[in-house]
Amino acid sequence: MSDDKSHATNDAKVIIYSTTWCAFCKTEKQYLDKLGVAFVEKDVEEDKEAYEELMAKNGGAFQGVPVTDIAGELVLGFDRRKIDDLLKQKNLVAA
Repeated sequence: MSDDKSHATNDAKVIIYSTTWCAFCKTEKQYLDKLGVAFVEKDVEEDKEAYEELMAKNGGAFQGVPVTDIAGELVLGFDRRKIDDLLKQKNLVAA
């Protein structure tokens, strides 16, 4: 999933802005995989465009990773309850 950055990025309903060293990022990716939720991963340290994209979405306030964009709604950190609620609201998992 994370290697396909071509057209999938524009169609992605779930984008995780992360870093390679972030333990919560890894845990969240495993959690979404377990739920069967497709996502695109963007490394904000390795990919300047991903960092700038995140800054544009959150008003320039970098507060850490992961930041998850679920169909236009941002979740700061691995907030399982908020992620579950948004996935259900956006019909990305069964309610």
